[in-house]
Amino acid sequence: MSTLVVLLWLANIVLDTFGQLSFKAAATGPDLGEGLARWRAMARRPWIWLGVAAYVAEFLVWLAFLSLVPLSQGVLLGSINIVAVMVAGRMLFAEHFTPLRTLGILLVACGVAVVGIGA
Repeated sequence: MSTLVVLLWLANIVLDTFGQLSFKAAATGPDLGEGLARWRAMARRPWIWLGVAAYVAEFLVWLAFLSLVPLSQGVLLGSINIVAVMVAGRMLFAEHFTPLRTLGILLVACGVAVVGIGA
């Protein structure tokens, strides 16, 4: 893989993970209320808008990435985002890994490594 492809791939991982974490941060908290009031409270939080901006940037990076690699390879390499989001969720939100989730993380990471080596 070329340097540009690797940089786009890494940017995609970072932007997707940041976007997911931003949405989680915007959607959690005891002061949000319920129903429509909850949605209004979330819309006032800057995290939701940072998440939207990250997703817009990720969309552009993803298009650039897919323009340089075959779709079958790109989609499989993009699967590492699942691992990054789960690990970041564990670190920032103290989410728990069950044995099956840990196995899933390992299997996804191994699959991405196999695709990356074969690139």
